[in-house]
Amino acid sequence: MNTRQSLQKVIELVREQQPQIDLIIASGDLSQDGTLESYQQFRELTRQLDAPARWIPGNHDEPQVMAEAAVQSALLEPVVDIGNWRITLLDSAVPGSVPGYLQDDQLQLLARSLSEAPQRYHLVCFHHHPVSIGCAWMEPIGLRNPEAFFEVLDRFPQVRAVLWGHVHQEIDQWRDDVRLIASPSTCIQFEPGSEDFKVGEQAPGYRWLRLLPDGRLETGVERVTGFEFTVDYGSNGY
Repeated sequence: MNTRQSLQKVIELVREQQPQIDLIIASGDLSQDGTLESYQQFRELTRQLDAPARWIPGNHDEPQVMAEAAVQSALLEPVVDIGNWRITLLDSAVPGSVPGYLQDDQLQLLARSLSEAPQRYHLVCFHHHPVSIGCAWMEPIGLRNPEAFFEVLDRFPQVRAVLWGHVHQEIDQWRDDVRLIASPSTCIQFEPGSEDFKVGEQAPGYRWLRLLPDGRLETGVERVTGFEFTVDYGSNGY
């Protein structure tokens, strides 16, 4: 699949459906090759949405190059306040590794961000999935220290949701009173519930979120239509 083309189609769909955008969250794996040019292209494409944005590093990203592409911007700032909400963006990427891990500095950032804004509702975002998603082959490549993450999270009842990328499929479930959601990919999708690696037939898409003043969160997934794309369904690895 031509990932630039599919991203452009998703951006066009967002522009058509979302007339007012407060924030764009790019949930990781912004680039496959980690080149400065690829991040610059991503930044230029998403400028079409005319909205503030934040980038989260994923396992395919090159953090230093990413930072160079984000120079003189707020793209990598980890805390955003919008209305009655605070959004905290964490770095779960580990250099040279597909699975993720939240280092001590990231857990401290999370605890500090939550404790400093007890009056706000909170959304926490990072790249790797912290819970089982029902795909056996993806179990070993999620967040390696979810217990440490939830130990911090569980101390703060104002947390309403956790959002991640990485899994190339939509997830929407609950852990107690916290909603756990994943976004689809703007390129190829992974088949939900698959035991082994399997590319899905679902179209590229995006997840929208509406953070309401009373702490409720509305969300959904939209996918492009009328877009012909070619996927290697015989691929056997991620």
